[in-house]
Amino acid sequence: MKNNFRNNLPIVNLYKRKSIKSKLDTQLLYGDNFKVIKKYGVWRKIRIKKDGYIGYINNQIFSSTTRPNFKVSVLKASLYSKPNFKKKLAKYLSYESRIRIYKKNGGFGKFDKYWIKFSDIKRINSKNKNIFKDIQIFKNTKYLWGGKSYKGIDCSALVQIFFNQNNRYCPRDSKDQENFFKKKIKFKNIKKNDIIFWKGHVAVTLSKNQLIHAYGPKKKVVIMDIKKTIEKIYKTANLKVTSIRRI
Repeated sequence: MKNNFRNNLPIVNLYKRKSIKSKLDTQLLYGDNFKVIKKYGVWRKIRIKKDGYIGYINNQIFSSTTRPNFKVSVLKASLYSKPNFKKKLAKYLSYESRIRIYKKNGGFGKFDKYWIKFSDIKRINSKNKNIFKDIQIFKNTKYLWGGKSYKGIDCSALVQIFFNQNNRYCPRDSKDQENFFKKKIKFKNIKKNDIIFWKGHVAVTLSKNQLIHAYGPKKKVVIMDIKKTIEKIYKTANLKVTSIRRI
Protein backbone atom coordinates (compact mmCIF):
# COMPACT_ATOMS: atom_id res chain seq x y z
CA MET A 1 0.00 0.00 0.00
CA LYS A 2 1.09 3.56 -0.67
CA ASN A 3 3.34 5.17 1.98
CA ASN A 4 3.62 1.92 3.97
CA PHE A 5 7.14 0.81 4.89
CA ARG A 6 9.11 -1.59 7.06
CA ASN A 7 11.91 -0.56 9.38
CA ASN A 8 15.11 -2.37 8.30
CA LEU A 9 17.38 -0.86 10.95
CA PRO A 10 17.93 -2.44 14.39
CA ILE A 11 16.45 0.52 16.29
CA VAL A 12 14.96 3.80 15.11
CA ASN A 13 13.97 6.62 17.46
CA LEU A 14 10.56 8.22 17.13
CA TYR A 15 10.49 11.78 18.46
CA LYS A 16 7.66 13.99 19.64
CA ARG A 17 8.77 16.80 17.33
CA LYS A 18 11.03 17.24 14.30
CA SER A 19 14.26 17.44 16.27
CA ILE A 20 16.68 14.94 17.79
CA LYS A 21 16.66 17.22 20.83
CA SER A 22 12.94 16.61 21.16
CA LYS A 23 11.46 14.11 23.60
CA LEU A 24 11.98 10.46 22.65
CA ASP A 25 8.47 9.01 22.57
CA THR A 26 9.15 5.42 21.53
CA GLN A 27 11.26 3.30 19.17
CA LEU A 28 10.75 1.16 16.11
CA LEU A 29 12.37 -2.25 16.18
CA TYR A 30 13.55 -4.18 13.15
CA GLY A 31 10.57 -5.28 11.08
CA ASP A 32 8.11 -2.77 12.52
CA ASN A 33 5.73 -1.53 9.84
CA PHE A 34 4.69 2.11 9.65
CA LYS A 35 2.88 4.59 7.43
CA VAL A 36 4.34 7.93 6.36
CA ILE A 37 1.75 10.61 7.03
CA LYS A 38 3.72 13.64 5.86
CA LYS A 39 7.21 14.63 4.74
CA TYR A 40 9.16 17.56 6.20
CA GLY A 41 12.59 17.76 4.55
CA VAL A 42 14.73 15.10 6.25
CA TRP A 43 11.91 14.26 8.66
CA ARG A 44 8.91 11.99 8.28
CA LYS A 45 5.77 12.07 10.36
CA ILE A 46 4.70 8.44 10.75
CA ARG A 47 2.18 6.15 12.40
CA ILE A 48 3.43 2.82 13.77
CA LYS A 49 1.12 0.01 12.66
CA LYS A 50 1.62 -2.06 15.83
CA ASP A 51 0.19 0.47 18.29
CA GLY A 52 -0.91 3.51 16.29
CA TYR A 53 1.77 5.71 17.85
CA ILE A 54 2.46 8.90 15.87
CA GLY A 55 5.71 10.85 15.83
CA TYR A 56 8.71 11.90 13.79
CA ILE A 57 11.71 9.99 12.47
CA ASN A 58 14.76 11.12 10.53
CA ASN A 59 14.49 10.25 6.86
CA GLN A 60 16.08 6.87 6.22
CA ILE A 61 16.00 4.38 3.38
CA PHE A 62 13.37 1.88 4.45
CA SER A 63 12.06 -1.29 2.85
CA SER A 64 8.67 -2.28 1.52
CA THR A 65 6.49 -4.23 3.91
CA THR A 66 6.85 -8.01 4.11
CA ARG A 67 5.18 -10.75 6.11
CA PRO A 68 7.60 -11.88 8.85
CA ASN A 69 7.85 -15.57 9.70
CA PHE A 70 10.16 -15.34 12.73
CA LYS A 71 10.68 -13.05 15.73
CA VAL A 72 13.66 -12.52 18.02
CA SER A 73 13.15 -14.34 21.33
CA VAL A 74 16.33 -13.34 23.21
CA LEU A 75 17.30 -9.98 24.65
CA LYS A 76 20.04 -9.33 22.09
CA ALA A 77 20.49 -11.47 18.97
CA SER A 78 23.81 -11.31 17.11
CA LEU A 79 23.88 -10.96 13.32
CA TYR A 80 26.34 -12.66 10.97
CA SER A 81 27.59 -11.94 7.44
CA LYS A 82 27.65 -15.67 6.69
CA PRO A 83 26.24 -18.82 8.36
CA ASN A 84 29.42 -19.19 10.38
CA PHE A 85 30.11 -18.36 14.03
CA LYS A 86 33.38 -16.72 12.97
CA LYS A 87 31.49 -14.20 10.79
CA LYS A 88 29.79 -12.36 13.63
CA LEU A 89 29.04 -8.68 12.99
CA ALA A 90 28.87 -5.79 15.43
CA LYS A 91 25.13 -5.65 14.79
CA TYR A 92 22.29 -6.91 16.95
CA LEU A 93 18.51 -7.20 16.97
CA SER A 94 16.49 -6.70 20.11
CA TYR A 95 13.75 -8.88 21.55
CA GLU A 96 10.50 -8.70 19.51
CA SER A 97 12.25 -7.68 16.27
CA ARG A 98 10.57 -9.39 13.32
CA ILE A 99 12.19 -10.90 10.26
CA ARG A 100 11.47 -13.00 7.18
CA ILE A 101 13.79 -15.99 6.86
CA TYR A 102 14.12 -17.09 3.24
CA LYS A 103 17.15 -19.37 3.40
CA LYS A 104 18.49 -21.92 5.88
CA ASN A 105 22.01 -23.25 6.44
CA GLY A 106 22.71 -25.44 9.44
CA GLY A 107 21.72 -23.60 12.57
CA PHE A 108 21.37 -20.27 10.74
CA GLY A 109 18.62 -18.51 8.83
CA LYS A 110 19.04 -15.68 6.32
CA PHE A 111 16.89 -12.55 6.23
CA ASP A 112 17.57 -9.46 4.12
CA LYS A 113 21.40 -9.46 3.91
CA TYR A 114 22.08 -10.99 7.33
CA TRP A 115 22.23 -14.39 8.99
CA ILE A 116 20.89 -15.14 12.47
CA LYS A 117 20.99 -18.21 14.73
CA PHE A 118 17.77 -20.21 14.91
CA SER A 119 18.36 -20.54 18.65
CA ASP A 120 17.74 -16.77 18.96
CA ILE A 121 14.39 -16.73 17.17
CA LYS A 122 10.95 -18.33 17.27
CA ARG A 123 8.28 -18.77 14.63
CA ILE A 124 6.01 -15.78 14.30
CA ASN A 125 2.90 -17.58 15.59
CA SER A 126 4.52 -19.02 18.72
CA LYS A 127 3.04 -17.86 22.03
CA ASN A 128 3.63 -18.34 25.74
CA LYS A 129 0.64 -19.15 27.94
CA ASN A 130 2.42 -17.02 30.53
CA ILE A 131 2.78 -13.70 28.68
CA PHE A 132 5.50 -12.45 31.03
CA LYS A 133 7.44 -15.72 31.05
CA ASP A 134 10.61 -14.09 29.67
CA ILE A 135 10.34 -10.68 31.35
CA GLN A 136 13.39 -11.21 33.56
CA ILE A 137 15.69 -11.21 30.52
CA PHE A 138 15.42 -7.41 30.78
CA LYS A 139 16.67 -7.36 34.37
CA ASN A 140 19.44 -4.72 34.75
CA THR A 141 18.70 -3.25 31.30
CA LYS A 142 19.26 0.51 31.35
CA TYR A 143 16.22 2.71 31.98
CA LEU A 144 15.51 4.91 28.97
CA TRP A 145 12.44 7.08 28.60
CA GLY A 146 10.86 6.06 25.29
CA GLY A 147 13.18 3.06 24.92
CA LYS A 148 12.03 -0.47 24.13
CA SER A 149 15.20 -2.46 23.45
CA TYR A 150 18.24 -4.09 25.06
CA LYS A 151 19.91 -0.67 24.92
CA GLY A 152 17.29 0.88 27.16
CA ILE A 153 13.62 0.51 28.03
CA ASP A 154 10.94 2.32 30.00
CA CYS A 155 8.25 0.97 32.29
CA SER A 156 5.33 0.85 29.84
CA ALA A 157 7.44 -0.62 27.04
CA LEU A 158 8.41 -3.44 29.39
CA VAL A 159 4.72 -4.33 29.55
CA GLN A 160 3.84 -3.70 25.91
CA ILE A 161 6.70 -5.67 24.38
CA PHE A 162 5.59 -8.97 25.91
CA PHE A 163 2.05 -8.61 24.64
CA ASN A 164 3.41 -7.82 21.19
CA GLN A 165 5.74 -10.83 21.36
CA ASN A 166 2.67 -12.96 21.99
CA ASN A 167 0.87 -11.37 19.04
CA ARG A 168 -1.47 -9.36 21.23
CA TYR A 169 -2.19 -5.65 21.18
CA CYS A 170 -1.18 -3.43 24.08
CA PRO A 171 -1.11 0.39 24.20
CA ARG A 172 2.29 2.07 24.47
CA ASP A 173 1.72 4.43 27.43
CA SER A 174 0.94 3.42 31.00
CA LYS A 175 -2.16 5.63 31.26
CA ASP A 176 -3.63 3.95 28.19
CA GLN A 177 -2.63 0.51 29.45
CA GLU A 178 -4.46 1.13 32.70
CA ASN A 179 -7.63 1.97 30.78
CA PHE A 180 -7.14 -0.95 28.37
CA PHE A 181 -6.92 -3.67 31.03
CA LYS A 182 -10.35 -3.68 32.63
CA LYS A 183 -10.21 -6.27 35.40
CA LYS A 184 -9.47 -4.53 38.71
CA ILE A 185 -7.86 -6.44 41.58
CA LYS A 186 -7.65 -5.59 45.27
CA PHE A 187 -4.20 -5.56 46.82
CA LYS A 188 -5.01 -8.48 49.13
CA ASN A 189 -5.72 -10.66 46.07
CA ILE A 190 -2.59 -9.77 44.13
CA LYS A 191 -0.75 -12.59 42.36
CA LYS A 192 1.83 -13.29 39.66
CA ASN A 193 1.41 -11.34 36.38
CA ASP A 194 -0.87 -8.67 37.80
CA ILE A 195 -0.05 -5.14 36.67
CA ILE A 196 0.30 -2.30 39.18
CA PHE A 197 -0.28 1.28 38.06
CA TRP A 198 0.69 4.66 39.44
CA LYS A 199 0.25 7.95 37.63
CA GLY A 200 2.92 7.72 34.91
CA HIS A 201 4.33 4.39 36.04
CA VAL A 202 3.63 0.66 35.80
CA ALA A 203 5.10 -2.59 37.16
CA VAL A 204 4.47 -6.32 36.69
CA THR A 205 4.21 -8.70 39.63
CA LEU A 206 6.45 -11.79 39.65
CA SER A 207 4.66 -13.20 42.70
CA LYS A 208 2.45 -11.91 45.50
CA ASN A 209 5.58 -10.40 47.04
CA GLN A 210 7.82 -9.21 44.19
CA LEU A 211 7.52 -7.06 41.10
CA ILE A 212 9.71 -6.07 38.18
CA HIS A 213 9.76 -2.63 36.58
CA ALA A 214 11.92 -0.22 34.60
CA TYR A 215 12.48 2.20 37.44
CA GLY A 216 13.83 5.67 36.72
CA PRO A 217 15.41 6.33 40.15
CA LYS A 218 17.39 3.08 39.90
CA LYS A 219 18.22 3.80 36.23
CA LYS A 220 17.52 0.21 35.22
CA VAL A 221 15.05 -2.67 35.25
CA VAL A 222 14.91 -4.05 38.78
CA ILE A 223 13.12 -6.65 40.88
CA MET A 224 11.79 -5.25 44.14
CA ASP A 225 9.49 -6.09 47.04
CA ILE A 226 5.94 -4.97 46.22
CA LYS A 227 5.07 -3.35 49.57
CA LYS A 228 8.44 -1.61 49.81
CA THR A 229 8.10 -0.31 46.24
CA ILE A 230 4.67 1.13 46.94
CA GLU A 231 6.00 2.81 50.08
CA LYS A 232 9.09 4.11 48.29
CA ILE A 233 7.17 5.61 45.37
CA TYR A 234 4.77 7.31 47.76
CA LYS A 235 7.62 8.64 49.89
CA THR A 236 9.80 9.88 47.00
CA ALA A 237 7.22 10.91 44.41
CA ASN A 238 4.06 11.35 46.49
CA LEU A 239 2.25 8.89 44.23
CA LYS A 240 -0.24 6.27 45.33
CA VAL A 241 -1.22 3.15 43.42
CA THR A 242 -4.09 4.08 41.10
CA SER A 243 -5.12 0.50 40.31
CA ILE A 244 -4.06 -3.11 40.03
CA ARG A 245 -5.19 -4.90 36.87
CA ARG A 246 -5.34 -8.54 35.87
CA ILE A 247 -4.93 -9.61 32.26
